[in-house]
Amino acid sequence: MIQLSEIVQAKRRISKVVTQTPFAIAPSLSQEVGANIYLKKENLQITGAYKIRGAYNKIASLDDAARQQGVIAASAGNHAQGVAYSAKEFGIKAVIIMPEATPLLKVTGTKALGAEVILHGNNYDEAYAYATTYAKEHSLTFIHPFDDEKVIAGQGTIALEMLDEINDLDIVIVPIGGGGLISGVSSAIKQLDPKIKVIGVTAKGAPAMYNSFQKKEVVNSKSVRTIADGIAVRDANPNNLAHILECVDEIVQVDDEEIAAAILFLLERQKILVEGAGAAGVAALMHEKFAFKKNSKIGIILCGGNIDVQMLSIIIEKGLIKSHRKMKLLITLIDKPGALMKLTDILRIANANIIQIDYDRTSTKLAYGDAKITIVLETKGIKHQEEIKKLLQENGYEMQIEV
Repeated sequence: MIQLSEIVQAKRRISKVVTQTPFAIAPSLSQEVGANIYLKKENLQITGAYKIRGAYNKIASLDDAARQQGVIAASAGNHAQGVAYSAKEFGIKAVIIMPEATPLLKVTGTKALGAEVILHGNNYDEAYAYATTYAKEHSLTFIHPFDDEKVIAGQGTIALEMLDEINDLDIVIVPIGGGGLISGVSSAIKQLDPKIKVIGVTAKGAPAMYNSFQKKEVVNSKSVRTIADGIAVRDANPNNLAHILECVDEIVQVDDEEIAAAILFLLERQKILVEGAGAAGVAALMHEKFAFKKNSKIGIILCGGNIDVQMLSIIIEKGLIKSHRKMKLLITLIDKPGALMKLTDILRIANANIIQIDYDRTSTKLAYGDAKITIVLETKGIKHQEEIKKLLQENGYEMQIEV
């Protein structure tokens, strides 16, 4: 457990730089689940994520000699920007080692803050190993994203802000990657109000901390794969596991489909844009991963909003198909004049809006004289789609529906 005095001191230290982000009721989400849901919007933080809190607290705690030598960090993106921003505030050099698959948004965002970026490794853990070697070779101070008490204390300031605004929370939901955020938050909460239940959420594709919590010992993963790149940590950190076992009540898992659904829900219903890690807590709530009483007061930390635009586009497209607002049909027609027009007339009668058509007459899988039509429709829900299918079948069309 990180001492409350350290977290309070961190709050004073970072107050002039870090934004006190909103912690507000989420009306649509509250209505959806039958509880009072409050969202801590760290996606609105200066760098788009909470990580600047710990990074700035650590760098501010260094002596002048260590600071002037420069700092280095390994990060999938959010810690990188936190370190880069903090280093810029102090006017010192920052080198950031990022995994090669880091989203472009996070790479360019880090460079824009004046840091030197080096891409290395397939995941955070490989980038970290390279960064520690590079730090020794170039006499740089390594700023760990989660295995550092000053960093953890900085992250714990989120809990102080939450409880300053709403002091009678029943549950606080925190995403877990390396465990620095939940170590700081849970340490503060359990010292201020031990009755508040702290629940951690990991990505199913990065299960190290979940498995370690269940077995109460470090259980590392062989690999990680999740759209929540901010919590895609392969190995469980022993120090943070100790904090978590002491202060966290429960850890649950969410898969990528659940995370994607939460991202889309927050965007569409709450007008909030978050990344995969930022949506993890909401995903756990929406998919009933933990028990809570009706009308409970639940705080959820939206830890970051730096989502890759291409990933967001894919999530939206898939979400529209799953919610029956888009429909993709594969239909074989006789390739003759008027055949396509007859099909589109039927779709017009069904009040389906055509947004894309592909016409293929050369596929080797087609009989001579046939054409394969791929047609994408905007639809108004499952009932509308059933009406479209029925109308097409009544007119003799055989179809495949791509899901």
